[in-house]
Amino acid sequence: MRAVQLHKHGSADELFIGEVAIPERKSGQVLVQVRATALNRADLLQRQGKYPPPEGESNILGLEMAGEVIESDSESRWQPGAKVMALLAGGGQAEYAAVPESLLMAIPDNLSFTEAAAIPEVFLTAYQTMFFEGKSKPGHSVLIHAGGSGVGTAAIQLAKAEGMQAYVTCSKPKHKTCLELGATLAIDYKVEAFDEIILEKTDYKGVNIILDFIGAPNIKPNVRSLGNGGRLVMIALMGGFNAIDINLIPIMHKHLTIVGTTLRSRSLEYKGRLVAAFAEKFLHQFSTGSIKPVIDSVFKLEDIALAHRHMEANKNTGKIVIEIKE
Repeated sequence: MRAVQLHKHGSADELFIGEVAIPERKSGQVLVQVRATALNRADLLQRQGKYPPPEGESNILGLEMAGEVIESDSESRWQPGAKVMALLAGGGQAEYAAVPESLLMAIPDNLSFTEAAAIPEVFLTAYQTMFFEGKSKPGHSVLIHAGGSGVGTAAIQLAKAEGMQAYVTCSKPKHKTCLELGATLAIDYKVEAFDEIILEKTDYKGVNIILDFIGAPNIKPNVRSLGNGGRLVMIALMGGFNAIDINLIPIMHKHLTIVGTTLRSRSLEYKGRLVAAFAEKFLHQFSTGSIKPVIDSVFKLEDIALAHRHMEANKNTGKIVIEIKE
């Protein structure tokens, strides 16, 4: 089968499409013919040699996919012909993937493979960080950094669906999309101090939860932006990981919780529970259109290097999808 491969770790120039063996399906897994996959920041880091796959997982890039079941156990609920999408620990950017049954979700009838491929990683990450780890509830307020990203656009919609107020930070060109998706306010992080604005807009009460991708540069203003009992969920460290000169007193006085999480390295049992909970609560809303995948652009598998460069330039609002044709 064709799959994304690397000459060596490095720039997008090291990517190529090569022939590799079709993965062997184990009991409890489903073999899926992949019709579309998507790009995530983790793929860029793995390409650079900074984020290897968990032990025992495929070293092929790709953390999600949508396609058609080819082979499964006889007693499986996922029989050949079923249209599915899935969260993966690796291996999505290939023509076939072997997927644990518990990580599969049925593609709503109104969605194409291309649209479905834009759902698993970002919506499950948004759901995990906001509800599993963030303990959000209806009526809460959330500050979502990188609001125009795949996870950001997913989190805005989930927050809106749950009756939460969503404040976002993103560059000015991405404000319109975020507001249309349901954000209460979009803050241009390049020219505005988000903590000052959050405190002003919340009558100095602060928000209940923050989803942060930036890391060290945001620690101080994040702590300032949180209200009493608030939770900061750290998803990525795009801005750096060494935070210095941090005053711990506000963290104690406001009874704050700081949580660090990555989804890829979680256990299969945890991911299975996450997928099941998300599907039960939100999957039907894709059928009605009240929640939707946000797609920035679509690339062919052969143009995978262009897709990487597009993400590295921070040009995307929403997901970058990769179509895989026979």
